[in-house]
Amino acid sequence: MTEIHPTAIVSPKAQLGENVRVDAYAIIKDNVIINDETYIGPHAVIYDGARIGKKVKIYQSASIAHVPQDLKFDNDESIAEIGDETIIHEFVTVHRGTKETRLTKIGSNVLLMAYSHIAHDCHVGNRCILANGVQLAGHVFIDDWTIIGGMTPVHQFCKVGKHCMIGGGYRVTQDVPPFILAAQEPLQYEGLNVVGLRRRGFSNQEIQMLKNVYQILYRSQMNVTQAKEKIVEEFGTEPLANEVLAFLKESKRGIIGK
Repeated sequence: MTEIHPTAIVSPKAQLGENVRVDAYAIIKDNVIINDETYIGPHAVIYDGARIGKKVKIYQSASIAHVPQDLKFDNDESIAEIGDETIIHEFVTVHRGTKETRLTKIGSNVLLMAYSHIAHDCHVGNRCILANGVQLAGHVFIDDWTIIGGMTPVHQFCKVGKHCMIGGGYRVTQDVPPFILAAQEPLQYEGLNVVGLRRRGFSNQEIQMLKNVYQILYRSQMNVTQAKEKIVEEFGTEPLANEVLAFLKESKRGIIGK
């Protein structure tokens, strides 16, 4: 049974699933879809274009699918999508897409801690954690299983690969390849994310192979082009090595240093 607090303002045009709970003083606009067993906390505002999955928790004073902070935005039709079982803490802001992609997307089982910000046209993959105060600029791509430490800004159009962990309080101004730890100022490669990979079931052989790949990329005297050729030569049949190579090929801002 859906429960809506009498002080909440919910548009009759909004689509709410089964067993949705809307707490005091929340506001839900017209063009909104909220799926089953989702919780909308007090004073949260769910704007036009929100598409919220099942069993999502959105806590107090969060703002979902508000208009982008982009001077070119002209009330273009777009959405902000939140995947199933994602948790969004207090004062988080998620802006919907612009006409360039028309989509801001947050995956399933994501944890967005208090005061984090997801700007227009961002993609956050599944099972990511963004700690308190993480700030994503427009068009940022965060792949699955990534953890970003608190108070970290990510420059627009940057990409962060899957299974990364980025330390808190640093700045991300270039692309961060998958499977690694990143820290320091300026941000740099700090080794493989061994603990995270083991927790997620990667074998010792896979971890050692990835260590060897990044040894070539970051610890040899080769430039990136030479390193890619060497990785293809030595590990071209390995699927995980090919994921690293694909990331390097698609990088537009260049990768972090060593």
